[in-house]
Parts: sequence; C-alpha cells; structure tokens
Amino acid sequence: MPALTSLPNLAEIQSLEEALHRPETRRSREAVEALLAEGFVEFGASGNVYDRATIIDLLAQESGGDDGDLRTSNYALIPISNDAVLLTYETERSYRNGSKRRVLRSSVWKHDGLKWQMFFHQGTIRT
Repeated sequence: MPALTSLPNLAEIQSLEEALHRPETRRSREAVEALLAEGFVEFGASGNVYDRATIIDLLAQESGGDDGDLRTSNYALIPISNDAVLLTYETERSYRNGSKRRVLRSSVWKHDGLKWQMFFHQGTIRT
C-alpha cells in the first residue's frame, strides 16, 4: 500500500469517531460496516471483547431507549504509522437518574488506500 501524502487532521478522525456515537449511524448496518475495518476488535468498557460481526449485530439491534446524554472531551490524535493514527478521548454519559459514567477511549484508525476505518477500539471506565 502506498504511503499517504499526509495524515488526517483531528477534526476528520473525530468526525468519523463521533458518527459511531449517533443512533442513526449505529443502527445502520451499512454505515457501521463502512466505518469498521475487516479484523476490527473492541475491548469494551464492560470487560468484554467484541469482533466486527458481533459489534455490527449488537449496534443494529439497539433500541434507542434512554442512553443518557453523551459528552466528549480531550481529543488527541497521534500518528502511529504512515497509514494509521491513534485517537484518544473521554466520554461522560449522564443518565436521568442522576448517575454518570466516565470512560477513557482509544481508537486506532487505519487508511485502506481509499478511506479511514476503525481497526481497534478500547473503552476503560474512569473512576
């Protein structure tokens, strides 16, 4: 694969990442398939490990119930090769009952020659 002439900027990768936060994207099998690379793996904040097919199926089945208000912050983008970047950030989800869940997140985005796709994601609950 030829080297990229330039790595993406933070706004480009952040936009792709945040698309996966939106219910309309999450419930669209086609949209999620386009965003997740073959071989994708997630280490979830739940402690479970998910492969690409499992994540696509789980997201397509989401009910869209009270998932709480999601806020993101502290985005950083670090190049890790000539065709991959590491995105790190934090999320905080506030629920109607007053509880909050804070998670540190990291994603590896890889360019396949045509587009950027998420290759790995990890969520770690922040206490």
